[in-house]
Amino acid sequence: MTQSPLTVEPVAQVIGGRSEPTDDYWGGTRSILRINNERFDERSTAGLDAFSHLEVVFFFHLSDQTDLNLGARRPRDNPAWPEVGAFGHRNMRRINWLGISRCLLVKVDGLDLHVEDLDAVDGTPVIDIKPWFDEFGPRGETHQPAWTTDMLTNYFAPTDQR
Repeated sequence: MTQSPLTVEPVAQVIGGRSEPTDDYWGGTRSILRINNERFDERSTAGLDAFSHLEVVFFFHLSDQTDLNLGARRPRDNPAWPEVGAFGHRNMRRINWLGISRCLLVKVDGLDLHVEDLDAVDGTPVIDIKPWFDEFGPRGETHQPAWTTDMLTNYFAPTDQR
């Protein structure tokens, strides 16, 4: 396999919302995806307001990049949960430090996309923004281990429950 480095350019930045990443209580978090006005104009958001949700690819810019674990480890270091390999996690300890989140699109205001439930913090570089198409959701029956449901019980609980 050829391992050539890739170059990516952020298309936007997260404005507002949370200032520090946390494991839970992202529900109701409101922020803005401010699209780079040096590269894009308002035509780039034409028709986006017809969609209810976005998928956002972002860079975990606040992560300690020395804390990389490509092997197996317990989610959130919880001894009650099994060791899971690097590709069985969705956290920031990834070789390319990329996150993906699905969020509610509240409003399009020019190059500002107002969103809710985006689990990225203020200042986060956004690599890509895509509208959610139902047809790209899972096909067929889905399943997952019980520990994920246990771990994520409060992930999108309202922020005022902290």
